[in-house]
Amino acid sequence: MARWRALTADIAAVDSEIAALLAGSDGQVLTTLPGVATARAAAFAAFSLPIDRFPDAEHLYSATGLAPGAYQSSTINRRTPISRQGLPEHRDALMNLAWGLSQHCGPFIDRHRELRARGLRPIPARIALARHACRLAYTLLKTQQPLDEQRYRRARHQSER
Repeated sequence: MARWRALTADIAAVDSEIAALLAGSDGQVLTTLPGVATARAAAFAAFSLPIDRFPDAEHLYSATGLAPGAYQSSTINRRTPISRQGLPEHRDALMNLAWGLSQHCGPFIDRHRELRARGLRPIPARIALARHACRLAYTLLKTQQPLDEQRYRRARHQSER
């Protein structure tokens, strides 16, 4: 029991250090996302900041290695579900962001349900959600405005028309 208490205290100390570091960066805005606490926000921000390195959200998404890949030679033309070109830690951070949103954010819960109803298996559905999460995170990091869930829901439905 003493070991567990010591580990819990160490985890709390590290969490408070991460929170202090995140508070001094542009990544703090990611903590306004439902289901995204300090650890998830800090992990994604660590690999994505400064956001000005990426001209748009698609470049950020591609940097994570989750974008579809392609291999071509004179006789072979092969597509892969993900390219895996980026850092695995960046990819994991984005997938964790998508996971948190899919558990706690209304529009992402609905989108996940839609993807699963269309027949997507769990991992491909989460990869699709990660693309939406990446676009949202990019916008938040660029504008430094917290998430307005109603505005996000309206914008998403307008773009589908």
